[in-house]
Amino acid sequence: MQLKAENISKSIGGNQIFTKMNIEVLAGERIAVVGRNGCGKTTLFQLLAGVEQPDEGRVMKAKGDKVGYLHQIPDFPNKAVYEVLKEAFAELLQMQERLKEFEEQMTQEVTEKLLHQYGELQEQFMVRGGYEMDAKISSVANGLGIHPLVDSLFDDLSGGEKTKVMLAHIILQQPSILLLDEPTNHLDLAAIEWLENYIHYFKGTVIMISHDRQFLNNTAQKVFEMEDGEIWVSIGNYDAYLRNKELKIEQQFAAYQEQQKKIQKIKETIRRLRQWANEASPPNPDLYRKAKVMEKMLERMELVKKPKNEKAMNLQLQANHRAGKEVFELRDVMHGFGEEILFMDVNLPIYWQDRLAIVGNNGTGKSTLLKILLQQISPLSGYVRQGSNVKIGYLSQQFDIRNPSARLIDAFREDLSVAEGEARHILAQFLFYGHDVFKRVGDLSGGEKMRLRLAQLMYQHCNVLILDEPTNHLDIESREVLEETLEKFTGTIIAISHDRYFLQRIFTKTAWIENHSITVHNGPYNWAYEKQKKNWCE
Repeated sequence: MQLKAENISKSIGGNQIFTKMNIEVLAGERIAVVGRNGCGKTTLFQLLAGVEQPDEGRVMKAKGDKVGYLHQIPDFPNKAVYEVLKEAFAELLQMQERLKEFEEQMTQEVTEKLLHQYGELQEQFMVRGGYEMDAKISSVANGLGIHPLVDSLFDDLSGGEKTKVMLAHIILQQPSILLLDEPTNHLDLAAIEWLENYIHYFKGTVIMISHDRQFLNNTAQKVFEMEDGEIWVSIGNYDAYLRNKELKIEQQFAAYQEQQKKIQKIKETIRRLRQWANEASPPNPDLYRKAKVMEKMLERMELVKKPKNEKAMNLQLQANHRAGKEVFELRDVMHGFGEEILFMDVNLPIYWQDRLAIVGNNGTGKSTLLKILLQQISPLSGYVRQGSNVKIGYLSQQFDIRNPSARLIDAFREDLSVAEGEARHILAQFLFYGHDVFKRVGDLSGGEKMRLRLAQLMYQHCNVLILDEPTNHLDIESREVLEETLEKFTGTIIAISHDRYFLQRIFTKTAWIENHSITVHNGPYNWAYEKQKKNWCE
């Protein structure tokens, strides 16, 4: 046993998150924690990491174990990324400073005692990898794609870049227990694969929260599902969890129905016993006693919960009017910024009902390519044409907030002519209930912003969808609703995504941006990946 939560309870702001929850984690396990947004996954991580304390119960870990958990982005004023990463080796850096002190002393006077102390410390420093710090930093930085940032000031980075640096910092600390909360959110495909490989060879224990189903399939050996403050354990990866859950619900529903039949029979028996006791002359006390015994038996009965039918988004996208045969045409397009060329010699026709995925590492120009299609920017050279009768619905990666203090319902109605009552009805289909619709737009979570944008998109009557990371911040249930909706959409879909499960399910054509060029593969992501891999080998 490496980590154990025993009868833990936690409430936040009067809301009970979980009560008397028990968790056991064995050394070396790879565990995924899943559940709907708001079920308490991050709260559980904070308790396991010791950032927060439970109201009741206790969290125990094996003696000497170190937990690595990215729970907030700390401040590193005036520090370069390289310095931030090097701080992961705090103990080794202290040893290095001590070695320098010994070396200075030896320039003045060399004694046997000093040589002995220096030799022992130098051996410890070497055994613990002191001479490999730079190599380790370089390896992790390359893997996560942050090597170009090592000389940049940490404060100048974007939120996503800071998250990647802190993930690298934690990995370099070599903890024995790794808590990963949405680790793939800001990673490109190459970095996700690197992280999967790292987890595979990591000798410690990994517990992760993620909505990336392919990542969970490739890494998890056990799934903890959090629901109604309880943990249910499924053995295997995410796909195995789905199968096990379906079986569990079937069994639970059968047990619930069987118990309900039994309860109805007991209630009917109690009713008859009382009726017979009343009709007897004189009234029969034995029959009353039997009825009372059966009532107490009902009270003591442990009820089987009826499986809940969880509500999901009600998203419907229809292409009411078709566009022309050729939706977009790019010919000999080249673009870049300053001296940096993103891509050149791009020839890309996009036809009606194409389902085109645009993939590539961060910084290769994927979002820039979308902006060229949207005519938000002009390429440095080349020809871009939009076809006839094209009505675009655009979902950007960054949610543009005109007025952060505006209420959600007012932001929704900005571009739609609907009454407030009708707007509330529509927003309820996107899981905004009651007072949710009066939240300030600036206070919405990433998932809530994405659901609001999808609600707006549904009423734009578009026949071409251009989507930039549409599954970001959505929980798994909402991702599945989006996928089912896109499968039924009869228009053209162009999207950027790092969600391999989503890419494989929806898209039949893949444009891969690499080495300043775009290669179009007439097949889904997995097929395109194998083709692209051959290019790497060549």
